[in-house]
Amino acid sequence: MMELTASVTRIWQRIPKAVLFGVAVLLQCALLVLMVADRMQILREGTEVTLQTQPVDPRDLLRGDYVVLRYDISQLPAGTLAGQPAAERKPVVFVKLAPNANGLYEAVSVHAEPVTVTAPEVLIRGRVSYYGGTCGSGPRVFCEKLAIKYGLESYFVPEGEGKKLEQARNQQKLRVVAAVLPSGRAAIKRLLLDGEPVYRCTRR
Repeated sequence: MMELTASVTRIWQRIPKAVLFGVAVLLQCALLVLMVADRMQILREGTEVTLQTQPVDPRDLLRGDYVVLRYDISQLPAGTLAGQPAAERKPVVFVKLAPNANGLYEAVSVHAEPVTVTAPEVLIRGRVSYYGGTCGSGPRVFCEKLAIKYGLESYFVPEGEGKKLEQARNQQKLRVVAAVLPSGRAAIKRLLLDGEPVYRCTRR
């Protein structure tokens, strides 16, 4: 085993640094392409859902050129999950959503595993935040209320545009249209300000 390790080390040392650098760059580029392709798949194939945003603590200011987002579905009662065992401190959950009379998607129930839904319902995947996620000093169990993140909590905007959107968010005039795949993975597709699109398909 030691001879094999030594042999591999000698071969590695013979590879020119320029070659290693080139391989590292290619790997990074490949990962970036995969990330972009994955996001484009969600935006192209996902079911559109419109979500109502909620005000954010004024101490949580605009960070760089993106707006911090919080939703009606960001904090939910655990329902039948309350008191049930949780696999980890920040467990994955699946939230069943359905549109209300105004076309806004609202939470129907929260589940530890995927459940069957029928259109226009959708199932969105989230992860319980580190706070308010699990309770008890013994084995972890779900709390009565869950703070959940869906990967939709920030949105990049052109420089100087964030303040306007933050104000609209805090006045509850801002809504988000997200695309959701059957697997539950989601991505922001566009923002609506007073019902009108303002930005489309940007980075999270």
